Amino acid sequence: MSPAKPCTALRPVAGLVALLAAAAVVLQYVLLLRAAPDGAALATLRFLSYFTILSNLAVVVACAVMASGRPSWIASPRALGAVALYIAVTGLVYVLVLRHLWQPQGLQWWADSGLHYATPLAYLGWWLGLVPHARLRWRDLGAWLLFPLAYLAWTLLRGAWLGEYPYPFIDVDALGLAGALRNAALVCVGFVVVGAALVALDRLLGRRASA
Repeated sequence: MSPAKPCTALRPVAGLVALLAAAAVVLQYVLLLRAAPDGAALATLRFLSYFTILSNLAVVVACAVMASGRPSWIASPRALGAVALYIAVTGLVYVLVLRHLWQPQGLQWWADSGLHYATPLAYLGWWLGLVPHARLRWRDLGAWLLFPLAYLAWTLLRGAWLGEYPYPFIDVDALGLAGALRNAALVCVGFVVVGAALVALDRLLGRRASA
């Protein structure tokens, strides 16, 4: 199965996606700082403790590197696939679990829409439509899961230390450790399912391009 050649729109569209994600991240950070009751340092730590922010930052970095055309590990098929998985799960968890819990208004609505809707759709559209395919392997899925598992471990440690959790479905204080771990396991299953779907799509699109 020979890899497809890169599309001429690959780099300019990557730049636009990077700008979109960066705008949403910066706006959310500014809004968080404006409302922070305990100073910029703790607000920044809280900001970087959201998987949503980390996945959107991954989109910014990956697309900026792709737009630059410079060789980097973040521009590898495995890394771009990993970012696709992380930002896809970000959007799905928000739509299925979190969006019913609050009604953002004004600038917060714009930040929320950018982080959870616009960036996931834009990146996945770019990855599916413009990135060359037939380059992923099933073993890549195992490597992709390392980051979510590390994030889970950090979240539980941080929560035990500070007594706060970024998402209600993993709040040990409210749900108990067993309940939080059960929800985390369900999300991990989601990562596996979405990741497997992305690898399958990559292989299917690669076969179509070769044909």
